[in-house]
Order: sequence, then C-alpha cells, then structure tokens
Amino acid sequence: MIQSALAGLVVLIIGDSHIANKDFLLSSLQDDLVNRGAIVHSYGVCGSQPIDWIKQTELPCGRGERHNADAPIVDKSPKVKTWSLESLIEKHHPNLLVVELGDNMGGYGVLPALPKDWIASEVQQMLKPIEAHKLPCVWVGPPWGSEGGASNKTFARVQDLSAYLSQIVYPCRYVDSLRFSQPGQWATFDGEHLTPDIYRIWGADIANATARLSGQDRKSVV
Repeated sequence: MIQSALAGLVVLIIGDSHIANKDFLLSSLQDDLVNRGAIVHSYGVCGSQPIDWIKQTELPCGRGERHNADAPIVDKSPKVKTWSLESLIEKHHPNLLVVELGDNMGGYGVLPALPKDWIASEVQQMLKPIEAHKLPCVWVGPPWGSEGGASNKTFARVQDLSAYLSQIVYPCRYVDSLRFSQPGQWATFDGEHLTPDIYRIWGADIANATARLSGQDRKSVV
C-alpha cells in the first residue's frame, strides 16, 4: 500500500525556491512524506540550478531547510551559499534522493529557445555524485504555473523543458508535474510560484508519485 512504501526510508530532498519557503513544498511535501513513515531532510535554495549544488555557489534570494517534523528553518539573507549535494549524501546516508529543479533552467523571457546543451551539461554534473553513490533518485519537473507574470513563464516553454528533462535525468526516475493539472489550472502569485493551497496539492501529488515509484524500474516515468 502507498502508506507503507516509504516507511523507514531516509529521503533527502533538494530543490530551488519551490523548496525554500515554509509555505511551499518545504511544508507540504515534507509533511506528506513524514506521515508515510519516511525520515525526511529537505534543502532548498532560491534561484538554484544543478551546478550550484556541486560548486556551492552563492545566490541572492534565500534558502530553507527542514528535518523530519521540525519547523522549517528559512534564511532570507540577500547572499546565501548552496549546500553541497555530496556533503548532504555523506551526512544523511539517504535511501532515496528527490531532486526538484527545473524552472531556473527554462530561460523564461530571456532566451528565444530552450538552451538544451546547457541544460544537459547542468544535469550531467548533478548526476555524477548520484551515480557514484548508486543512489536511487526521483527528479521532479516543474508545474505549469501561469503565463506571464514576473517570471515570464509560458506554457509552451515549460512543456518543452519538462519533456527534455524527462529524456536526460536517467538514472533518476522522472515525475512529470505537468500531468497533475491543466495549463493555468493551478493558481500562482507571480506566474511561477504557487499559492499555499496549490503547494499542498502539488506536494501530495509528488509524494504519491514517489511512493508509486519506490521499488519500480528506474526508467519509469509518472
């Protein structure tokens, strides 16, 4: 049953701004996985891309972390350092890694086309420690969001981004968040970040997908 699929597993979650705020997935996804019996450690850095988790770069819009049922710890400093994925793996010895990264690679409103070569390079850098540790991994793609807004997100671009990520994140299994709703169905406050109620829905969808994928072949796509 889904409730027992993750029981006893140590789950490490890393991500971007969708994980870095207490009203976002840092609460909803974490609570859902903990309620299923997992031991969960979450880390999110606003604006982060895969390479930032390898090189520990400094970013300008805050970060958050949470451990099991403890309260989220959020740092909104204008300059924060990204955690090292390698160090987090060595610290927590996870049975499963959940990577939530995508929106910051879309080039929304900046690039005329999806920067596929650059995205592939970013993803390959992150996959190196995952493969070295033979760590089971789930990669969560971005949701539709809303067109326009401060992020300049468009449905066409996020669809291209999600489809491309699904092809290149192996051996991670890909969770296609676009399948959880229709374009524009989920409310946002800036085109990219969802409202707290919608983050609760997305968090439950990710948790369900993660539970279904546990024990399945690594090529599976939800």
